[in-house]
Amino acid sequence: MKHLLTIIATLATCSLLCSARETAAGDDGRIFIEGRTLTEDGKVSFDWSGVTLRIRFCGTSLEMAYSDSGHDWMNVWVDETPSAKEQKKIELKGEGSITLASGLRKGEHEVVLQKRTEGEQGRISISGFDTDGKFLKASDPFRRHIEFIGDSYTCGYGTEAANRNCPFKAEEENCNLTYAAIIGRHFDAGVRHISHSGRGIARNYGDAPDALMPERYTRTFDCSEKEGWKAGSDGFKPDVVVIYLGTNDFSTGKQPSLGAWCQQYTTLLEQIASNYGSDIPVLCAASNCDELLADYVKEAARSCGLKNVRWTAVNKGAHDIEGDLGASWHPNYKGQRKVAACMIPYIATLTGWDMPFKAIE
Repeated sequence: MKHLLTIIATLATCSLLCSARETAAGDDGRIFIEGRTLTEDGKVSFDWSGVTLRIRFCGTSLEMAYSDSGHDWMNVWVDETPSAKEQKKIELKGEGSITLASGLRKGEHEVVLQKRTEGEQGRISISGFDTDGKFLKASDPFRRHIEFIGDSYTCGYGTEAANRNCPFKAEEENCNLTYAAIIGRHFDAGVRHISHSGRGIARNYGDAPDALMPERYTRTFDCSEKEGWKAGSDGFKPDVVVIYLGTNDFSTGKQPSLGAWCQQYTTLLEQIASNYGSDIPVLCAASNCDELLADYVKEAARSCGLKNVRWTAVNKGAHDIEGDLGASWHPNYKGQRKVAACMIPYIATLTGWDMPFKAIE
């Protein structure tokens, strides 16, 4: 009888919660956020790829009020563990309100939002959420975490394009289909993307004068140097860091000197050690853009003077130039899966994690 009364009381409480109506500010502590953000004046703002929000509520609908400095896209999942395929993608531009979920059964629900597009597509500011019920506390579902530092391959540039000759379209950029996201799903780990297309360690694509990745790594926002990033401000500490840079350093038939490369690479490695401690393992990976890049990455890892720094290379034969490429010769999802397969054994060894017997997706 006592057990029955407890069940009845629980159902009654849930019914009351779901019959209310509540608005939560963008920086409400019940919302779980993975990624670098700035919270002020009730808003949460971010521009890095892959920033993810989890919103739990008891109700039948959820709306979001936002503004966007550019033109972004986000992945959305409702009451579903995020996978390689989003339930839907939403377009954000200008300022407004958008329905994330509606017509749900009465009860508890969770909506997961992920920024698909990179920083130069825009900065998103979320001022609030509204439900016809009550907001609940969302939490981090992962006990493992990986930080990835990279360029367009990590941003997911062109992953959804039909072939390598397609021009870039923002709506076809999807960080959720990158080697980074695939590795995260394989190890059931949370993923943080610090990446920007066309940027390198010591040289940007075509010698573009914009900030290099060692400088961008210190920022709260990818596309603003004003707000510095303070490690530990959100409690994030990865189990392993993966650096996948160098393609742009070797772009347009050029490359930096080995000395300049190693100096800049060491700067980045020292920043990582300063943020998380020198015990955190770092995997330095070379893409297959140029055979010399592997030698550069190897030397940077060898000469940096830091412990727990290892290197690997994605060789020429890892993926082909026909069916494995999307826009502007960037890896599509098929190609990204192969890149992930090259790195997974090294990450397992560095962390001591078992390699699950499951599909790499």
